[in-house]
Amino acid sequence: MPQSPNSESTYTEWSHKVRDGLKPLQNSLVQLFQETQLFRIYSSTLMPGLLQTEGYAAAVLCTVADFQELPFDDSAEAACARVERSRVIHEPGRRFDLLVEEAVLHHQLGDTEVMADQLEYLLTTDALTSVSLGIIPRNTRDRVQWPRETLHMYDDNLVSVELVSAQVNITQPSEIALYLKAFEQLRSMAVYGTEARTLILKALDALR
Repeated sequence: MPQSPNSESTYTEWSHKVRDGLKPLQNSLVQLFQETQLFRIYSSTLMPGLLQTEGYAAAVLCTVADFQELPFDDSAEAACARVERSRVIHEPGRRFDLLVEEAVLHHQLGDTEVMADQLEYLLTTDALTSVSLGIIPRNTRDRVQWPRETLHMYDDNLVSVELVSAQVNITQPSEIALYLKAFEQLRSMAVYGTEARTLILKALDALR
């Protein structure tokens, strides 16, 4: 995730980041993942990449290739690279605080089988001691934060924000502190464990 040494935030258009294909973009994050001990991720739209199955990732990336009007579609290869990169969740010494809105469980990417496989995979996160998966229920009242754009936080050093047209990387400590505050408020509304599993099973039942 390249950054200008003279700037505390960078704005990079997706069209620039994917000009060489989707697989190189996935591989460009490997070093950052290896250097990070604490991952905080929030998504109101998609499953966090770290928990995506290959089928789900391929469906997401195929949509990206189409939207960006890429001259070639390497979404299948990029999905494999994403899954390989995500094996970091099995490495010791790391923590993953992942938050999604309940609606993410119902946003269908790929066919019914792909979604079912993805939701069933989410149910296995209980076995990953390094992973904390929180789900913010749709019926949450008196929200302290509304659904936000996708946020990736790497330790306390970098926040990556995904917009439609670009990715913004933030390194200014005061701005990072605001994102951490928002993340903690979002996390305060989430359910975990049995309650989270109930929401995942509900989404699975809705597919049948």
